[in-house]
Amino acid sequence: MEQRKRRFGDRSEGRRIRTISPIDRVSPYIMKTRNSSSNFIADSVDIEAMEKYIHEKRKEGLDDFGILHVLLAAYVRTVSQKPSINRFISGQKVFARHNIQAMITVKKEMRAESPDTVIKVVFPRDATATQVYAILNAEIQKNKQEESNFDDVAKVFNYIPGLLLKFVVWLLNLLDYFGLIPKGLLAVSPFHGSIYITSMGSLGIPPIFHHLYDFGNVPLFCSFGAKQKRYELQADGSVAERKHIDYCFVTDERICDGFNYASAFKLTKTFLRNPALLDTPPETVVEDID
Repeated sequence: MEQRKRRFGDRSEGRRIRTISPIDRVSPYIMKTRNSSSNFIADSVDIEAMEKYIHEKRKEGLDDFGILHVLLAAYVRTVSQKPSINRFISGQKVFARHNIQAMITVKKEMRAESPDTVIKVVFPRDATATQVYAILNAEIQKNKQEESNFDDVAKVFNYIPGLLLKFVVWLLNLLDYFGLIPKGLLAVSPFHGSIYITSMGSLGIPPIFHHLYDFGNVPLFCSFGAKQKRYELQADGSVAERKHIDYCFVTDERICDGFNYASAFKLTKTFLRNPALLDTPPETVVEDID
């Protein structure tokens, strides 16, 4: 999909949406921060089909293909059909993001003392599950072998004295309000993007409702938990043991209405239940409103 010609009021990471309703245009001035505008949703999905799909992918050579890859691919596919969930608020205006940027916190090694790093991955809107896997794993391996750009920036901020750092963050917020943060900083910032995803399953605990960040413009935070076995009543009256994962979304309600969010999350769950749908690119990629 071709990017539209930039117009006055657009930002480097997205174009301003000009045809939203008056209430949607005014709401960012009333609900000024992401945390004061947060909505929370928790859901669960049967992973029988997902586990079979993951097993098949690993047999194809995608050795560490897992739930994270399926969830990311489902989100990417959902954005391709429901682009309103990839909007963001900056400078109290609503923007449609040019691409899909996912942030993920990973450990360089699976040890308690191993440092965390944040990777920022850009996905094409027509990506298949295999493409999502390849793009994500390449970025993970790169950041395990060397310092990430985010780590380099964090080190610089670490050397700034506290009072001066407070001023620097205030200045960055001011620049961000007017869309003047340098593109190089936006490219590595974990606070600017489409979605933040974290796995509580790797820690063996249920998913949490993780707050959104008031700095930056990430409108969605997703966490998912460990696999759970449940006994469920079947249509014929029998009881069967099923495997589920629970997941939570925290959303910025200002980017779109409840109908758009609901239809998007229903579509995401459809892909989680039937991940084979993610093996082929979408027939069309829907563009957001003007």
